[in-house]
Amino acid sequence: QVQLVESGGGLVQPGGSLRLSCVASERIFSTDPMGWYRQAPGKERELVAFIRAGRDPTYASSVEGRFTISRDNAKNMVYLQMNSLKPEDTAVYYCYYRSGKAYWGQGTQVTVSS
Repeated sequence: QVQLVESGGGLVQPGGSLRLSCVASERIFSTDPMGWYRQAPGKERELVAFIRAGRDPTYASSVEGRFTISRDNAKNMVYLQMNSLKPEDTAVYYCYYRSGKAYWGQGTQVTVSS
């Protein structure tokens, strides 16, 4: 049973940056997708970005050009660098990993507000 733990959320002003991190409790496979979803109040959970070996990362159109996903398989980690943050990026961000079944973290709150 893979456990995922996110960190790096917080309060930031519009235009600011945050870097989210997620560490898996067990070895992750580079060919399996790993990434981030988010859920804003009153909205459904939506894909932000995911990455796997041999393919270009996939981004939601709303974050492309502002967010960058990366992973370090040796450390069992995935990262999300978020730049030019907007109030509409406010949400709980969940780490995601799929290896046969889907695994989710508990989420980390990101709030973009002045």
